[in-house]
Amino acid sequence: MIKTITEPIAKELEEFEKYFRKVLNSKIGLLDTIIRYLVARKGKRIRPILIFLSAGLAGEINLRTYIAATMVELLHTATLVHDDVVDEAKERRGFLSINARWNNKIAVLLGDFLLAKGLLVAIENNEFEFLKVLSEAVQLMSEGEILQIQSSREMQTDEDRYFEIIYNKTASLISACCEIGCISATEDLESRFKLKEFGRLIGLAFQIRDDIFDYVGQSSLIGKPVGKDIKERKITLPLIYALQRAPSNEANSIISLVKSRKKKKDIKEIINFVLSNGGITSAQNRAAELVQKAKSILLEFPDNPSRRSLLYLSDFIIERDR
Repeated sequence: MIKTITEPIAKELEEFEKYFRKVLNSKIGLLDTIIRYLVARKGKRIRPILIFLSAGLAGEINLRTYIAATMVELLHTATLVHDDVVDEAKERRGFLSINARWNNKIAVLLGDFLLAKGLLVAIENNEFEFLKVLSEAVQLMSEGEILQIQSSREMQTDEDRYFEIIYNKTASLISACCEIGCISATEDLESRFKLKEFGRLIGLAFQIRDDIFDYVGQSSLIGKPVGKDIKERKITLPLIYALQRAPSNEANSIISLVKSRKKKKDIKEIINFVLSNGGITSAQNRAAELVQKAKSILLEFPDNPSRRSLLYLSDFIIERDR
């Protein structure tokens, strides 16, 4: 599916990898070794893909598009490195995380280095609009993570709060990717706002799908243990919908279980509760609704290879298994 999605921008993505690696060059031996380790274990590059396809939909891909994609990937990678330290994660994409391979201090410093590089790429190329859009997204991401911690402590089971959290921590950056991809290719404000909204919708659907994996995923595929969110007392959409459907006494019992120190059998009981009360199906249906709205925005643009790829990408978000 990813190959089909990236087909119209395959050459551009190859050039992007070269550009990205060149920006990260360092004369410090240890830093260069760590960067090579990091780059070799790249992910799907969903965010740069969104930037290139958004640019291709709204206009033509150009040097500004490469700058935008590089900024985003630097900032996104920095947040992942820092997240692994915060979460004490030992693996990332099936390999040792930076903090596990080296140590927490090096991981934090590497994250700082990547953030600084992202800022410098913008400043050196006078891309202050990119910087504004991305800085707002990074601020929202931090606020979203802290709001989720607060909600876990308070055991908030409100759907509106859930959507505020996932917009901030996930959808804001995906929305920003689509917006700056558009900015790189055109000054048309209508296209910019449409693609920003498209990114918001698929970003929400992306996180809902991630949250579903905590109940039905396979650890080896999704890269984290099933039930991790439950252990951390995160109230996500599958659980919210299941609680809404269940009898109040049963729902209260499950909330008490989520609050407690959970054993394996408790996690299994919570997962079974969500499955038997339609939490997964309802959450998947909500994600599909969001994707359908996103696709309707794309259909307002003229047909071209980038539009077709973004339509494929929209479907991939809710069909993916990791």
